[in-house]
Amino acid sequence: MTRKLRPASLCRSWLFLEGANEQVLQHAAASGADVLIHELEDFTPPSLRPKARALAADLYAAWRDQGVVVAVRVNPLDQDGMDDLAAVMRGGPDIVALPKVAEPHHVARLDEAVTRFERDYGIAEGSTSLLPNIEFARGLVQTGAIAVASRRTIGCLMASEDLAADLGAERGSDGLELAYARQRFIVECRAAGVVAVDCPYTWSDADGVARDTAWARRLGYTAKSLVDPAHAAIVNGVLTPGADALREAGRIVAAFEAARTQGLGRVELDGSLLEVPTYSNAKRLIARGEALRTIDRDTET
Repeated sequence: MTRKLRPASLCRSWLFLEGANEQVLQHAAASGADVLIHELEDFTPPSLRPKARALAADLYAAWRDQGVVVAVRVNPLDQDGMDDLAAVMRGGPDIVALPKVAEPHHVARLDEAVTRFERDYGIAEGSTSLLPNIEFARGLVQTGAIAVASRRTIGCLMASEDLAADLGAERGSDGLELAYARQRFIVECRAAGVVAVDCPYTWSDADGVARDTAWARRLGYTAKSLVDPAHAAIVNGVLTPGADALREAGRIVAAFEAARTQGLGRVELDGSLLEVPTYSNAKRLIARGEALRTIDRDTET
């Protein structure tokens, strides 16, 4: 049976997991996250990286059987990244994420390395997607160029802690210090035609991650990274159109289409003047809700 891979555009929650923590890795799929990221960089001390690499092949097969998208974040290629790739590519990950991307050539080099390992290991050439991680100001202002440096790139992910440190910003649970960066990042990704994966909420409270994800959704994000498995269900819930939102979208579509049959260019609904962009957004929301229901149902079965 051919595996039905969830498309990146319908991946809401991208969960980073300690690369050598077998107990956490084995139970990760139960979190409900759409994408599981085997994290070999910051979450895996250098001394544990050989163990993490050895787990890759069997781990990815198990995750794949549980219907999730399999990703791995290797180290920068001028550090341990090539050793990481040589091991983890044997497991055929769906996505390879690269941290500390600040220049387009970082992605081009990753593309070349992944292509070589696909050929060496008999993996369908071009089947492995890339996810550059933007963690510095230098990378943020070049996100558009980074996103188009490889045809393999399906999205870019914005970090929080490293970016804040690079900016010299004071971290707070309200995320105010990264507000501009998050707004610019989604504009750059949208213009390049790739998925913008929002930065993780790095506090433990459920109310906080719900608020942070709702703010990201308002900006236009449909995907968010996370570092706590308990946050996956919250992120998925916020980034999945709910019954009330779908009902309101249906009202907008119906009102606008009724106005158009009368030859009107716009219509007022509950004090809001509905025009073509509002109508188009409502139709997109309805289509996204249906697509998520379908893929979630298929994944469960």
